[in-house]
Amino acid sequence: MDFTELNYIELFAGCGGLSLGLESIDGSRMIMANELSPMPAQTFAYNFFNEDLEINGFIPERIKWLSSQHSIENLKLRLREDPRTYPELDSDNHQTDIVDENLDGKLVVANIIHLNQFLAGNPNITEQLSNAYGHGTLDFVSGGPPCQSFSMAGLRNRDCDKNSLPWEFAQFVNQVQPRFAILENVTGILRAFEQGGERYHAWVEVSKAFSEIGYVPLCLHVNARFAGVPQNRPRFIMIGVRHDIYEQLAPTLNDSEAQLFATSLEFYQSVQAGNNPGIESLNYHDVVNENDLELFTNSFLAPVVTAPIEQITVAEAIDDLRFNGEQVAPSEHIVNTANSLAHGNLVARNDLTNHEERANGDLVQRRFRLYQIMQQVGNGLAKEVRSVLKGSAATISDAAWSAFSEHDYLIEDGTYIQFNIKNEFLDFILRHLTKKQTQKALDATSPAPAALSIPDDACHYHHDELRTLTVREMARIQSFPDNFVFRSKVTTGGQQRKFEVPQYTQVGNAVPPLLGRALGLSIQNLLNRL
Repeated sequence: MDFTELNYIELFAGCGGLSLGLESIDGSRMIMANELSPMPAQTFAYNFFNEDLEINGFIPERIKWLSSQHSIENLKLRLREDPRTYPELDSDNHQTDIVDENLDGKLVVANIIHLNQFLAGNPNITEQLSNAYGHGTLDFVSGGPPCQSFSMAGLRNRDCDKNSLPWEFAQFVNQVQPRFAILENVTGILRAFEQGGERYHAWVEVSKAFSEIGYVPLCLHVNARFAGVPQNRPRFIMIGVRHDIYEQLAPTLNDSEAQLFATSLEFYQSVQAGNNPGIESLNYHDVVNENDLELFTNSFLAPVVTAPIEQITVAEAIDDLRFNGEQVAPSEHIVNTANSLAHGNLVARNDLTNHEERANGDLVQRRFRLYQIMQQVGNGLAKEVRSVLKGSAATISDAAWSAFSEHDYLIEDGTYIQFNIKNEFLDFILRHLTKKQTQKALDATSPAPAALSIPDDACHYHHDELRTLTVREMARIQSFPDNFVFRSKVTTGGQQRKFEVPQYTQVGNAVPPLLGRALGLSIQNLLNRL
């Protein structure tokens, strides 16, 4: 049959990076989206629905709260509501916007647990979602459950509440029964938890959960830079194929695709037989493995690895956005790739938004210049200087001094100098001590590092740009087009960080749109075979 539509639901949608990539594919149709936090939901509504939630008295038509402490007339309060305080659905102070059965094309602001409870109590709505509201069949449900405890930077806590969310994802899938499910998570999910002397592999347990509800789990370790994103962003992807759909697809699989699914099918069959298979029973395929990369390239997953060699650099992504120095034209990547993702789905905007420079003090600027030089010198020798910066060492080797003495440094009077005496250089470093562990300068000639979610994660690479990145620059690195506008607060801190999702974090948490498009095209390839 000819493929005409790609009907999908996005859970944990954030600001809409994945949806933007999917919407760039002809025939795509968002049946429903869900997001927990009102802050990225505000961005989603502004870009996809052209609904500005900051207009006084505005009542949105396509963004609906399942539960809130505040009425829709108090939209300003809703936009700053702590999602942890959303009332239970049967509580006395439960306020809801969902008064009918039509969620078609809507963004539902809700806790996924509440959303599952709601669907369980409203089978008519569940059936409508399963039928894509009359648009054929629900093709897939996608989502990236919050993953702090799976992250290598997190607590690695098996019992963390957020670790239950992949199972809530599976419950939602079980209710609406799409042809495919796509679960995205941080690469840390692949590393074992140690608890009570036992090793716990979250990705295997998630695969069991989807096998139990009838989906064959294909597990992948991808990297957004292989899909043309100017960021080194490895991610775990599980593509669950409903078993009856897999049986229809099986005769169409080529040798590479059959190898990709080999252990997945055996694992599924074992779970269905009532067994409890371990990690030795299931492979995940990694794009950095030469043999696996060949399997990707020769399969329906080819869109995910369109740029394994010619990777997009930071300079190609953001060099034209510099405030100082020589002005350059946007790169071919920006003009023909990133900005083309808008594809007529976003409102045309003439002004470049989210590109306000943050003020950095003189001391911080001097430290940023040092970071730039550390990046140029290389990690080995730079570690010695970083140890002095952190106060854990008092000196550096002669080899490190030789490398660092060749560069010019911004000093207190605003001029640049080279140090001729090692002790003078060490005194300079000691005047700029910091407790920050991860700050670094970007490398203009390479993709950006993955950890870009707060302003202080990285500073600019250019000699004349001693500053953190703007929201727009971070968005460029994530492959967002320039007319995608981020809304709500720019940043946050303190206790607010526990629940607020400001612009910088929205960008850092998003699925890069180019990766979203690649995943959508991969699913489209399979759908065209049915």
